Amino acid sequence: MRNLFAGVAAVSLCAIGAPVAAETAEEAATAFGARQSVFSVSLSPSGRKLAYVGNVGSGGEALYIVDLDAGTAPQQALAALDDMSDLAYCNWITEERLVCQTILRRKDDSLGRYIAGTRMISVNADGSDPNVIEGRKSLRAYGNVYFGGGIISLNAEGDDSSVLATRGYSKESSLNTRLANQSEGLGVVRHDVVTGKEKPVESPDKDTFEYIADDAGNVRVKGTLNSSPRGYAQDTLAYFYREAGSSRWQPLSRAEIDSQSSDGFEPYAVDSGMNAALGFDNDARGFKTLYAVSLDGNLTRTELLSAENADVDSLVTIGRRQRVIGASYATEKRTVKYFDTELRDLATALGNALPGQPTISFVGASEDERELLLITGSDVDPGMLYKFDRDTNQLNPLLPIRETTEGRTLAEMTPVTFPAADGTQIPGYLTLPPGSDGKNLPAIVMPHGGPSSRDEWGFDWLVQFFAARGYAVLQPNFRGSSGYGAEWFGRNGVQQWRTAIGDVNDAGNWLVSQGIAKADKLAIVGWSYGGYAALQSQVVDPDLYKAVVAIAPVADWRQLLDEERETYSYRLVQKFVGDGPHLEQGSPMRNVASFQSPVLLVHGTADNNVNVEQSRKMEKALANAGKTVEYLEFDGLAHSLHDGAARKNMLMRIDTFLASELGS
Repeated sequence: MRNLFAGVAAVSLCAIGAPVAAETAEEAATAFGARQSVFSVSLSPSGRKLAYVGNVGSGGEALYIVDLDAGTAPQQALAALDDMSDLAYCNWITEERLVCQTILRRKDDSLGRYIAGTRMISVNADGSDPNVIEGRKSLRAYGNVYFGGGIISLNAEGDDSSVLATRGYSKESSLNTRLANQSEGLGVVRHDVVTGKEKPVESPDKDTFEYIADDAGNVRVKGTLNSSPRGYAQDTLAYFYREAGSSRWQPLSRAEIDSQSSDGFEPYAVDSGMNAALGFDNDARGFKTLYAVSLDGNLTRTELLSAENADVDSLVTIGRRQRVIGASYATEKRTVKYFDTELRDLATALGNALPGQPTISFVGASEDERELLLITGSDVDPGMLYKFDRDTNQLNPLLPIRETTEGRTLAEMTPVTFPAADGTQIPGYLTLPPGSDGKNLPAIVMPHGGPSSRDEWGFDWLVQFFAARGYAVLQPNFRGSSGYGAEWFGRNGVQQWRTAIGDVNDAGNWLVSQGIAKADKLAIVGWSYGGYAALQSQVVDPDLYKAVVAIAPVADWRQLLDEERETYSYRLVQKFVGDGPHLEQGSPMRNVASFQSPVLLVHGTADNNVNVEQSRKMEKALANAGKTVEYLEFDGLAHSLHDGAARKNMLMRIDTFLASELGS
């Protein structure tokens, strides 16, 4: 890790670095395949110490502590438990003690798949006295509890050393004992990270999936989702609230989960000063809008923020109390609307003053919010972590977010639109290789995952690798993407796959029509739903793309339903994908006869989003049909292939595959 206090001149190299000499595929894959250097950050209550989760090796994470006053090198305090665990985040609770959440992946033999769970750990800043925050374990438990906890308040009921943590419970057999636990579901405990003492705050409730605390550390809202007699989740979210100082739950709102998304007010935070829940609901136009609903018995609803032709979809918070300071939405670029005028003015001033006018994100604060952590970044800058002193107006660079790309000239991402076959203008992002004239290039269409997602303007390691290797990259936000309102989302990219895949293929046709891409050097690369779209593009137009790369793809929707049949969310998944001939017609595994172009499949065996059997069976189906197919599998890796060595391997394999098939 380079010097924490390197000068601003060195920092700006991310955006304006000198041209890089011709490099090998291995060099580019090493730089862009490496995971980012910093995953999460936290500032101690005094503002004198920094905690961040960073890399260990190619696939591990560790907690690092920095004494900002002393300017010492980062000291490792805690590492992930094993190769099947990820250290997600760590937060300061006191000046000496932190709480971290780990993500655990374990094979559930009864389901035949990997399941992700959580575990909370408190630890001293020097790494001593680690303590797992969890409920009792019993061999008499009827079921496995994968959810080991999450923090909903870093300042439980105003106590500086206590947190509010959610916890899952399972019933126990009462045979030969009167002490067996008979509660099940999600509850809340108050845990003192110094003494380790706990007390129950909310009793376990089998229908509750969420609790929300206000910024004063009091549980004010809970969300429930009822189950059918067979144990499947139903399709109605019900939210309840408490008035200030009351223990009685009252109805707040209901949200119906349909094939598009949820329709109804969904709370995300509680502002104690406003005495209101803040959350999102569709307005009359069908766009997500931010509302405040009073928690005083009247449920008075006030619109806080809407956007033209875009969903307001994210709250912006700061500090250990997670104070809401604004909200954001994405059009061509993401826009933050600040409710806190001082922070709005500060973000504007810093964005204008720093090289390249990057976006500004506040990511941490001291107890009094006079010391701030912020991250800057852009399409050509993976980001830099800074500390800002509001009393002295000093801005000090601390850490690059992605160390391996420093000093490189990166490719600019340009918002574009292109026409679909029916004339609809489809938004997307075009990235050209640095120094290119944008003509007659080998090119890649790269549809996003989800499909309930969208691409946004900013740094993308996969896009930057392809641009560095000389490819133009177009990322279409096809119909079925989120962020553009209910009408654009339609009945999602599964039930209306013909529209979504049509838009994806029209992206390739546009690249050729504009002279950006050569028709014989056009490929498609996708991850997750994007991998599905890459495969299904062959079913719709097998002559368009000359090479297909599908990473962790769904290949058969009927198989996906079978895989989900024993899970809690089966009915919700079933409702989302629907039923009918579109499942067979829209499954590439069932239509391999249409394929003309070579296919490269990539998957991790510990993928708990898309079962690895989807790729294994797709490879077999293509091979049996006499089609050209290659398959790269990574043992023990999850959906994101969150390992630098594996990603490097994958990028080099994709580069070789595309060069062979496109002659590029």
